[in-house]
Amino acid sequence: MENRNWGEIKRFYALDANKMAMGPQEIDCVHLSYRSMTVKFPISNFISRFNRVRSQERQAVFKKVAQSAQLVSLPDIYLKLKELIDDPDYTMAEVALLVGRDPGMAARFLRVVNSPLNRRAVKIETVSHAVSLLGIRQVHDIVLTASVAEAFSGIQTDVMNMKKFWQGSFYCAVMTKRLALECGIMDTDRLFVIGLLHDIGHLFMYLSIPEAAQQAVLTARDLDRPLYQVEREQLGFDYARLGGVVMKQWDLPKIFQVITFFHPEPGQADRFTEETALLHLSALLVMSDLENGDFGKGAFSVDPSAMQTAGLTEEQCLDLRRTAASEFAEVSDSLFL
Repeated sequence: MENRNWGEIKRFYALDANKMAMGPQEIDCVHLSYRSMTVKFPISNFISRFNRVRSQERQAVFKKVAQSAQLVSLPDIYLKLKELIDDPDYTMAEVALLVGRDPGMAARFLRVVNSPLNRRAVKIETVSHAVSLLGIRQVHDIVLTASVAEAFSGIQTDVMNMKKFWQGSFYCAVMTKRLALECGIMDTDRLFVIGLLHDIGHLFMYLSIPEAAQQAVLTARDLDRPLYQVEREQLGFDYARLGGVVMKQWDLPKIFQVITFFHPEPGQADRFTEETALLHLSALLVMSDLENGDFGKGAFSVDPSAMQTAGLTEEQCLDLRRTAASEFAEVSDSLFL
């Protein structure tokens, strides 16, 4: 009787090599807990009890990771800029003065403005000149990107190569902008920044729960499954949802929060649907390229709604990836992160 019931519990949790929803230690704990219970308790009661405990543990893990995000604050320059532009009476001269007052930010700002990706005929020499050419949204997004890079500049982790992380994020930014241009979206620069920051959740996961985050990556790779699905099974949340929560904590624009949160499952988004679909495609195109996988298959499977919403075919996506990869190689030296 006991063996049969224990087999039912294992099947309920799909504890086999194809799922790996729980680790060996968890299995042992469940088995011991079950053996200690008297036979008068039905399996359904046991499963309900275990689900409550498991849910509490996952909530505690998410809380731990989210709290680590609160310890990483954006630099004062960004907070002051946001405070300034929230004032309806601000002027672009005040914006230029604020950005130019910080030597490090000014240098990074001009480096982005003069990036080969922007293909300017004449080099911009001063912050005031750059601000006069850009809209306030572009100024905000450049300062935001530089601020995030600065916030993480001194952070090291044993399980993540920070240089490769930012290179992959930069590639995704270039890819997202290329897709946006193809689809006729006007605000391509904002999508570039969202593409750059879309994976921010993984930074906090690797800082606060590195072993668990790495295990999810290895499991997803071994089973050829999407990483966000494995993270939800093993941790109770995924990098995208965490990233959206962090962006909300940082009070970033809603479009950043929504697109980041929903991009693994773009069909779930009820606004910014086209932009979310493009980030979904971009992330998969880049990951499949960097990991030598097949775009649209296995771990890099595409949500059908994304192709329909974007109005793109798989062949078009792959052609655009070749263009983006060439652009990325061209501008990678201008990467300021």
